[in-house]
Amino acid sequence: MTTFYLIRHGHNDFLGKRKLAGRMPNVHLSSEGKRQAETLGRILSSVKFEAVYSSPLERAVETAEPLARDQGLEVLIRDGLIEIGYGSWQGQSLNSLRRRKLWPIIQNTPSLARFPEGESFPEAQARVVAELEALRGLHRSKKASIACVFHSDPIKLATAHYLGMPLDLFQRITISPASMSVLAVSDNSIRVVGLNDTRATYGTLEV
Repeated sequence: MTTFYLIRHGHNDFLGKRKLAGRMPNVHLSSEGKRQAETLGRILSSVKFEAVYSSPLERAVETAEPLARDQGLEVLIRDGLIEIGYGSWQGQSLNSLRRRKLWPIIQNTPSLARFPEGESFPEAQARVVAELEALRGLHRSKKASIACVFHSDPIKLATAHYLGMPLDLFQRITISPASMSVLAVSDNSIRVVGLNDTRATYGTLEV
C-alpha cells in the first residue's frame, strides 16, 4: 500500500492579490508561505518518507524543500504534478474571471469546461491520476509513504477520482494553502486518511 501525502504549496503573493497564477514562472512563496513550509516539515517529522516529489513551479518546490531537507532527501520534480493549464486566464484577477460565461460552467459542470487556449478538467484529472499511479508503481512496499507537493485543483481532482466522485462534484472539496490530504492506495483498496489538514496553514503543531 502506498500512502500519498498530497500537499498544496504555501501562500504566495498571487493568492494575496486574488489572481490566478497558473503556470506562470517566478511566483514564489511569501514570508507567510515560507513559515507554512517550515511548519509542514515539523508536523511531518515523524513520518518516514521514501521520496518527496514536487510540481516544477517555484512555489511548490519552495514548499517541498524544508520537508525534503528534514527527511534527508532531495526534491524530485515531476512535470505531471504541474498546475492546470489555465491558458489565457492565467495571471488574471478572480474578480474579473467570475464575470466570464465560462465561470458557472467551471463551478457547476466542470467536466464540460476547457480553459481558453488551455487544458480541460478531464484532461487535467487524467494527467494527475496517471502521475500518481506511476509514482505508486515506484513505491509499492507495505509501508511506503511519499509526499507530493503541488496545486489546489489538481489535488481536488485526484482526491475526487480516488473517492469515486463524479468530476462535476470535485469543486465541493476544499484544499487550503499548505494543507495536507492523505490517501492510502493499493491494488485492492483506497482509504482517505485525512483531508485538508490545515495545521501548517494556521501555524499550530497540535493535532
